[in-house]
Amino acid sequence: MIDIPKEYRVALPAWIDDELADVPAVISDREDRMRLVHRLADRNWREGNGGPFAALVAEQDSGRIVSVGVNVVLASGVSSAHAEVLALGLAQKATGGWDLGGEGQPAHELVVNWRPCVLCYGATMWSGVRGLVVAGEGPDLEEITTFDEGPLGADWAEQFEARGITVVQDVLRDEALAVFRGYRDAVDAHGVTVYNARAGAA
Repeated sequence: MIDIPKEYRVALPAWIDDELADVPAVISDREDRMRLVHRLADRNWREGNGGPFAALVAEQDSGRIVSVGVNVVLASGVSSAHAEVLALGLAQKATGGWDLGGEGQPAHELVVNWRPCVLCYGATMWSGVRGLVVAGEGPDLEEITTFDEGPLGADWAEQFEARGITVVQDVLRDEALAVFRGYRDAVDAHGVTVYNARAGAA
């Protein structure tokens, strides 16, 4: 019989508990939700778990936080362990199903510190969320961090909207760029790993 792995596990890092210790269960202001995302993203790369990326899922109307996610590609050795994927998967576990827009559920939104990469674009679209909130989009992320976000079409937001997923852009964009610049400074100074499989490590 062939001996192959039968499962793999990705999990949030232990320091998440410290970061969430003073966070209320409900964050009604959208900018405050994004501030939490930026805070998690900045700590994440400093802790060595992965890139400067974080996300959360919240109930759109109430602001109740359902889950958070950070990028744990380096910590897990799994290339798909992106912040959005973790936040969405943990939200689905919390709500008991794969559809975050299912009947009888409140509308959920994903809050993330940049427009999703091609991997997370699909994960977001199929998750059932009714809203996507991003700090920004455009070439800035790739230019600053050197990450390859993949070939996403110019109509990416329109494709979400066509499927009933509202897109809100430019929420605390400058704060997102500041996190990315801090990461890039560390890459230049200390050789922090940039995990582009096709391009190799920086």
